[in-house]
Formats: sequence, structure tokens, C-alpha cells
Amino acid sequence: MTNVTAVLEFRLLGFSSNPHCQILLFTLFLVIYILTIIGNIIIISVVTLKPQLHSPMYKFLKNLSFLEICYTTTIVPNMLANLVVKRKIISFSGCITQLYYFIFLGATECYLLAVMAYDRYLAVCDPLQYVTSMTAEFYTRLAVGSWVTGAFTGFLPCLMISRLHFCSYNLIDHFFCDIPPLLKLSCSDTTVTEAVIFILSLLVLSSCFVLTLVSYLFIILSILKIPSATGRRKTFSTCSSHLVVVAIYYGTMISMYVRPTSSLPSQLNKGVSVLYTVITPLLNPVIYSLRNKGFKDALGKIMCGQTLAASRI
Repeated sequence: MTNVTAVLEFRLLGFSSNPHCQILLFTLFLVIYILTIIGNIIIISVVTLKPQLHSPMYKFLKNLSFLEICYTTTIVPNMLANLVVKRKIISFSGCITQLYYFIFLGATECYLLAVMAYDRYLAVCDPLQYVTSMTAEFYTRLAVGSWVTGAFTGFLPCLMISRLHFCSYNLIDHFFCDIPPLLKLSCSDTTVTEAVIFILSLLVLSSCFVLTLVSYLFIILSILKIPSATGRRKTFSTCSSHLVVVAIYYGTMISMYVRPTSSLPSQLNKGVSVLYTVITPLLNPVIYSLRNKGFKDALGKIMCGQTLAASRI
């Protein structure tokens, strides 16, 4: 038997102890966070206000935007606070709570991206049956199912990690409570926990990634059959932007979680984590919306309406 001291709080090491570097990072991440929130709120507002955007594709996009706001808010505000305070402390319960919402929202994003790819597959490959296939009831089932399944996905990893023993050394070499540094910090035997989390990550990420990839493969094959060069270019432009988001998100997530726990240096772990917790939530509104003609037209009409209303006043 060994003496195990209950850990009530963790200290987050973060990025750097250099004050000038911390100020630079704080400014950079704060600007990105504000732009992320504003961009995703604009998407939600425009899709809600314009009836022509009440199709399943834009409703899924609204779900994704709301998810991105929640996802980045789970990590970034606490990270910003730790860049300007000396005691970078998070309680044990706060750490597990942050980890749960991180896994829950991350898994939900995987499911939503797969569902959005399936929606595009139906719209491009079977346009005549799309309206009858993607009904309001079917859309609701897919959207709610993504959120509920994501919520359940987060329970098992958090439960297993919360039952591990953490000894007196409580320094987490990361900027938030993530799975690899917590497993590395534990003084318990983590073999079973690592195996279960690896299998769960493999199942979730691989199944969603394969479904998304197959959907876009069929879409690309259908695009090549379009006789008009303009039609091919227009359809492929939208799909290619979606593929960029999918490649960035799945690439970083798979490199982090479908691998042995200690295979990457901590600094590289942090850099990869920044991609999917800070950068991707900013890229999604840009790629999914600003390259979408229907959304840009709706946004332009709202802005013109506001300008006319202001000029009359």
C-alpha cells in the first residue's frame, strides 16, 4: 500500500512564464475569441431572421455555430485568465467539469460534421428526393441525436479519470484539463483507462470521419458528372470549403487522441490543442458562411435594411 494524498486542485502550467510572451498571447487569443463569438452569433442571427435560410443545411450550420460558441467558451476564458494571474489554479471538480464539456462538445461536433456531410450528400447526389428525405422531423432527429449522443460520450472518460488517484504533485503541463496530461499526472495504474479512452476515441472519430469522407467522395463523383463547368465550380467551391474544416478538425483530433498517451512532446500537444480549441471555432463561420452565396446575400440584405433604416432616422 502507498500513501495517496487527495488532490483538491490542480495548477495549470500554460504556455510560458515570460510576462511579455503572456501579454502577447493574451491579446492574440482575446482577439480570436471575440471574433469567434461575434462571427458565430452573426450566423445564428442571420439564419434565424431570414426565412429563405430555414432549410436543413442552414439549421445544421446554426447548431454548429452555437456549439462552437460553447466549445471555445469552455476553454478560452479560463486560459485567458491564467495568462494574467500568478496562481493558475483550477479545482478538481472544476477540472473534471471542464473535461466533460470539452469531450461532450468535441464529440457532438464530430457527429454534427458527419450529419452535415450526409445532408450535403442527399442534396447533391439525390436532389429530387432531398425535400422528401430531409424533412423537418428527420432534421430534428439528426440534430437532437448528435447533441444527446455527444452528452453520453463524455460520461465514461470523465468517470474513469475522476476515479484515478492523483498524488501530491498536481502540476498539469497544459493550458486546460485535457485527457493526456491528466493520465500522465495520475499515480494510479492507467492502463485500463487509457485503453477504454483509446477505443472510444477510435470509434467516435473514425466512424464519423469515414462517414464524412464517404459522403464527400460520392458528392465529388456527382459533381464530376455535372455538364456545366459553372455548376461544377459552384458546387465544388462549397464542398471544398467544408472539406477544409473537416480535414483540420479530424486531423488534429485524431493526432491527439487516437495514439499512445505519451507519444508527443507537451509543447507540441499544446500547439495542436490550440488548433481545435481556438482556431477551428473561428474558421468555421468564415469557411461555412462567407463562402456561401445564399448566406452572403441574406447578410447583405440585412445590412442594407439596417443602413436604410438608419438613414431615414
